[in-house]
Parts: sequence; C-alpha cells; structure tokens
Amino acid sequence: MRYPFPVGKSDFIQGDEAIARAAILAGCRFYAGYPITPASEIFEAMALYMPLVDGVSIQMEDELASMAAIIGASWAGAKAMTATSGPGFSLMQENLGYAIMTETPVVVVDVQRGGPSTGQPTLAAQGDIMQAIWGTHGDHSLIVLSPSTVQEAFDFTIRAFNLAEKYRTPVVLLTDAEIAHMRERVYVPLPEEIEIINRKLPANEEEAKFPFGDIHGDGVPPMPIFGRGYRTYVTGLTHDERGRPRTVEAEVHEKLIRRIIEKLERNREDIISYDAFELDDAEVAIVSTGIVSRSAVRAVKILRERGVKAGLLKLNTIWPFDFDMIEELAERVRKIYVPEMNLGQLYHLVKEGANGKAEVELIAKIGGEVHTPMEIVERVVG
Repeated sequence: MRYPFPVGKSDFIQGDEAIARAAILAGCRFYAGYPITPASEIFEAMALYMPLVDGVSIQMEDELASMAAIIGASWAGAKAMTATSGPGFSLMQENLGYAIMTETPVVVVDVQRGGPSTGQPTLAAQGDIMQAIWGTHGDHSLIVLSPSTVQEAFDFTIRAFNLAEKYRTPVVLLTDAEIAHMRERVYVPLPEEIEIINRKLPANEEEAKFPFGDIHGDGVPPMPIFGRGYRTYVTGLTHDERGRPRTVEAEVHEKLIRRIIEKLERNREDIISYDAFELDDAEVAIVSTGIVSRSAVRAVKILRERGVKAGLLKLNTIWPFDFDMIEELAERVRKIYVPEMNLGQLYHLVKEGANGKAEVELIAKIGGEVHTPMEIVERVVG
C-alpha cells in the first residue's frame, strides 16, 4: 500500500501532524471531528490523507456527534478516532461513557488548552487530567496516555489504537497545545516495522451471541461486527452477556462493571508505561507528565550539577495509575515534587500513592506558559 506521506525515514513535523500520520499507519480509516484550536491540524491532515487510503473523514455538527460517529464506525468494523480540545472534550463525556459501557475500541485525542470554558484557545495547559479519567459519570475505567515529545505523540497514537483494540476500550491521548504545534524530528517507520493489534472477532455464530461475555476468561469479549450477519444488541443500559438490558438486577450490573474495570486492572503491567531518569540514588524525586517533563529533565541535570541527588519519573500512562510504584518511590526519597500546568490534578494521584511515606509538593503553573527548568530548580532548593 502507498501512503500519502514518507515512511521509513525521518520528517520534521508538528505534533498534530504526527498524530494523524500515526493513526493512518495504525489502521485508522474513519475520522469524525469538529474544528477546534489547537487540534484542528489533526482534522486538516485526516481530511487530506483519508481519501488517499480509502478512508473516511467527516466534519460533524459538534463534538457530541463526532464521538457518536466514531462509536458507530467502530461497531461497523473500522478503527476510528476523533480529536478535540477542552470545550469539545467536555461535550464528548456522555458518549465517552457510552463507549466504555459498550466496550467500544476508539481513540480520542484531547489537545489541552487553558480553561475552563473557551479559556485560552492557543495556549497549552494540563487541566484535563482528572476529566480524562473521571469526566463521564458512574463507575468506570479507560486508558489515558500522555506524550511529552512529537515522536512520542506519534508512537503513543499507534499504541493507543493497539490498546483500544486489545482491551475493547476507549483510549484517550492527552496532549497539549505546545506539543501539538511544536515541530521536531520524527521517525515515521515502515508499516512492517510497526506492531499492529486488531480486536478479537467471534470464531463462530455461538460466540457472536455473547458480545459482552467473558468467553475466553481474559475479560475481553470477542466483538461482533455489524453487517456481517450477526444478530447483536448493543446498549448503554446495564446489560447481560448477550447485550440484553437488565437494568434492575444488581448482580448483573456489578458483574458487568467489575469486568469492564478489572480487564484493565489485571493487565496493568502491559498498559502502564513510564520513564525513570536518575532515580537510582535520588533523595528527591520529580513526578511529571507531558510537556512539563521536558523542563523536568533539564531541572534534574541542573540539580545534579549543584549536588542535589534529584531524579525524574515521567508518566507516559496516566490511567491506570500505578499507586504502588509511587509508594515504592516515596519510601526511597524524602520528598516528591509534582510540576504541572494546572492548580493540582496529577498531584492528588501522586499524594495518594505516596501514602504518607514522603512529603509531596505541588509546583503549579497556569496561564499558558510551561514551567522553566529554573522554576522547578528554585522550588527544590528552596
């Protein structure tokens, strides 16, 4: 297959462009969205590329419809994605819950900007962390990834599709305006260099009768595809293994919700990803994610030059969150610093994980400017 962009070589591209190219290489063939800064370039790239790879790109009337469209496309057998920013992500929450409840593999890109409301359309923020995890109502779980470079934006997009397909779940790629509009050298691999995971399909008619049944014991049911002759019922109501509504039976509801959550919890080692930098002998640790991690790396180097044994834990997966790893880190260091572009979101997860074993201090910054390395250093040295 010929791709509408160079493969097997490096290119100098924006984060949004990297996400679009990665989606196509991951097998995405349906994109629905609504233009919004700073995610519009993803839509523009998909509108350009999709017709050239026999895919579909469609502008919907709003973000509610965009989310609904990719859910429908996924059940029709397509790998599907949408992209938005804070205001649009808020509108997607109800249908994001529907995708969780119906175990629909989709990828949702949230390019964060300053909020709330329309806020700061062209400036970066990290104010959607808690929303990405808990934005929809009810007990649930999903996967949230967070890149810190344009290369990671590319790589994590492919990983997002693979995780969505493997575990039949929505995956949120949580990036920001800085990474979206930043240009960096990105290696775009050949298709044969990329691991591609596709959803499990029913092996026969009998399996197709249980689109929400734990047939293989791994918590992830095979997914029947609409239009292939199966009689499949899909609903956001509490349902049994056949998909039939069972809204007043407590045991049915508990069995369904626990399975949806536990299929991710039992595979935490496969899902959770992080990078550790200078943590082996660290006495103070910085825990960060996304764009701020770039400043944190430099801050650790400066602190080391000044004789402070500092280290960095960069979280590539925000949810599921590895509370045990944070507690183990807290047992080895005297203090943990959490720089983030909000007034405290990742901080609360880290503090819960530390479990009182080490002091946890927030380094908050809002207004659209990324922390400088020296701002982090100055807080650490006091």
